[in-house]
Amino acid sequence: MTSEIKNNKHIFLTHGTFSNRKICDGIAFHFAELGFTCWILEWRNHGKSSKTKQKFNFETIAKYDLKATIDFLFNNQQIKKIDCIAHSAAGIFLTMLLIKNPIYKSKINTVTFFGVQAFGAATTFNSRLKILGSKYLAAVLGKIPSRNAGSNEHSESYYTMKQWFNWNLNKNFVGENNFDYLQKMNTIKIPILSICAAGDNFIAPKIGCELFLNAFKNDENKLLYVSKENGNLENYNHGRMIKSQNSKKEIWPIVEDWILNK
Repeated sequence: MTSEIKNNKHIFLTHGTFSNRKICDGIAFHFAELGFTCWILEWRNHGKSSKTKQKFNFETIAKYDLKATIDFLFNNQQIKKIDCIAHSAAGIFLTMLLIKNPIYKSKINTVTFFGVQAFGAATTFNSRLKILGSKYLAAVLGKIPSRNAGSNEHSESYYTMKQWFNWNLNKNFVGENNFDYLQKMNTIKIPILSICAAGDNFIAPKIGCELFLNAFKNDENKLLYVSKENGNLENYNHGRMIKSQNSKKEIWPIVEDWILNK
């Protein structure tokens, strides 16, 4: 995270599983050039953050890593308002955080999701088979190698990913002590731009992103589906929708408009 506050415009960015701050660097520099101060969280065991051998899952990151960072921004740095950009699992972490800590809701202007969904990736027979197969392989290996997830950065343990597999297979969003996040998503009324891509057909397919966004039940929210069919430069995959030259040309300006004009 940057340590110098230059103005009162702040963006908080977070990466998902199998990645680190590098996935956010490009769009962060873009907004820095527009005069924003950008803060990027690398959560435990990723990038330059501290390493641990303790088991952790999605809720652990939301409850501790994300909360500690948000507390630092609002309390230590005395930032009044922020905009949030979240890639993949980071959007799930942010959703969990806001449900469990409603005090933060009034401090966030807008949210932008890139490929975010938790319970809609197994809606067809083939997609369900892929999720089941991936869960079984991860259980046997004890992890998902980064190359299997299309990444060259970080592998993830089966323990970390088990929640995501189960949510999608069970079509629910249930956490510790059977806490039902899905039933509480409609309490978040922050405007959300959710971007999904034609080439992202496993981790965050369009139907999954749409189901996740609809659960907030907010008419201000917007789903953006990027594909050649819709006139875009490519059928973006899970990573390229946020980090690529084509994304810089045609997707980042949409996010910029969302943040500046909402």
